[in-house]
Amino acid sequence: MNSELDSFFLKEKIWKSEFNKLRELCLSCNLEETLKWKQPCYMHQKKNILLIGGFKDFISLSFFKGALLKNQEGFLEKPGENSQTVRFFKFTSLKQIIELENTIKAHIFEAIEIEKLGLKVNSVEVTSKDYPVELVEIFQLNPKFHNAFEALTSGRQRGYLLHFNAAKQSATKTIRIEKYIPRILNSKGINDCVCGQSKRMPNCDGSHKNFEKPYF
Repeated sequence: MNSELDSFFLKEKIWKSEFNKLRELCLSCNLEETLKWKQPCYMHQKKNILLIGGFKDFISLSFFKGALLKNQEGFLEKPGENSQTVRFFKFTSLKQIIELENTIKAHIFEAIEIEKLGLKVNSVEVTSKDYPVELVEIFQLNPKFHNAFEALTSGRQRGYLLHFNAAKQSATKTIRIEKYIPRILNSKGINDCVCGQSKRMPNCDGSHKNFEKPYF
């Protein structure tokens, strides 16, 4: 057990019993625990397997390569519609966790085997054909911005492109692109924390709203 995580769990107020139960399950599967991105992270031979996360309405058990799990019973969910890798259990009570204990452990052991085999999730590559005309035009005017966008991971690129392309009007697309130029130049994804205060790093949790200084 990790002493740093002991302190983390002691401070938990909303989901204390649920956190402790999930921790117990993870350790019973011989996973190593540490604190990453300010969340309990469980690993096998130094490879990330899953995270435990506490939110206002639920507690989650998120698998880094969840997309490769069979999920035959359909308990695993996507964090977002376009998520390609992570899948998670969502719990709202200790009773629910206890009832699914065997299922949870089966998923953990399956995730460990996936890591042992070195399997990887095949991501959908972003190509220039996904770029809206408005973005290409701004690239031509701002080569530095173009280079910064191309340097982003494909997942971050895809997040921006979904947002840009969702706008119906050309003017709206341009406004959206220009709004995120500073963020992209800073190598940040559309949902990444930029204020440095998020408790869900690298993701944004809205902490920037507590500051007067504008963040992009």
